[in-house]
Amino acid sequence: MEYVTRLDDEVPKIGVGTWQMSTQKAYESVSMALEEGYRHIDTAQLYDNEAGVGSAIADADVDREEIFLTTKVDPSNRSVEDIVNSVRGSVDRLGVETI
Repeated sequence: MEYVTRLDDEVPKIGVGTWQMSTQKAYESVSMALEEGYRHIDTAQLYDNEAGVGSAIADADVDREEIFLTTKVDPSNRSVEDIVNSVRGSVDRLGVETI
């Protein structure tokens, strides 16, 4: 697997996106991707499938530290307070400590 370095983190060059997937489909796709060796998973609040992504990560036989997880804040959240609350919501839905 090839990586790029960003801010001292090694990020897999190829990741799995979950756009236009239901929660269940995101769960299935992320589960399969992790089994196949993918370690970069991308979702977003607007995709409305963070819970499925998080469940797949939790159920996978992969250390969380090996997974580079990205999500995106809903663009309607513009104030600092809204962004902070938005990120906290993603952390909760994904069931992770860091994103």
